[in-house]
Amino acid sequence: MINRQSAVIAPEPTEGFVETSEIKDITERALSYLKAGFPVHLSGPTGTGKTTLATHLGYQLNRPVMLLFGDDEFATSDLVGGSFGYRKRKVIDNFIHSVLKTEEDVAQRWLVNRLTTAVKEGFTLIYDEFNRSRPEANNALLSVLEEGILTLPTAAEEEGYIKAHPDFRAIFTSNPEEYAGVHKTQDALLDRMVTLHLDYFDEDTE
Repeated sequence: MINRQSAVIAPEPTEGFVETSEIKDITERALSYLKAGFPVHLSGPTGTGKTTLATHLGYQLNRPVMLLFGDDEFATSDLVGGSFGYRKRKVIDNFIHSVLKTEEDVAQRWLVNRLTTAVKEGFTLIYDEFNRSRPEANNALLSVLEEGILTLPTAAEEEGYIKAHPDFRAIFTSNPEEYAGVHKTQDALLDRMVTLHLDYFDEDTE
């Protein structure tokens, strides 16, 4: 079962987006990395247009976009999926009228979350302010970004892992670590991304 939570959006032009020469240069650099299969990380202070640029890049890739927003309450299951509740199946066999045979099967209900959906379907993942999530929650990203493999919990209704769709791409945004509510990102994760540092634009761009 997929929990899309209305997070999948069709790529479309960003309303009011103005592409100056500076923004065009950043966009072209980011797209070249993304098309080559590298995850892109847009880092910079609030108000530098990271989310808007990430959405614009998603439009340029022309694939469905999966939106994900960093949250301190996130666990790995909020990214990958987990067992939520139970599914019960009951079969009653009364083929022979004098014999009533009943079978019941109870199994945990597996719910797929956004990262798994994006990896499997080849969507563009935009993980906005990903460093607001705790580092241990983001550990699931390590194998995806390095080997193109998403490891699943043993309870998943899969083989234990998913190989990333060839069209899967990932765009991350983050705020500086000194901001309130922001966690330090593990070096192993940063090493798997191409980080583009954004600052406040010049007067013409503004």
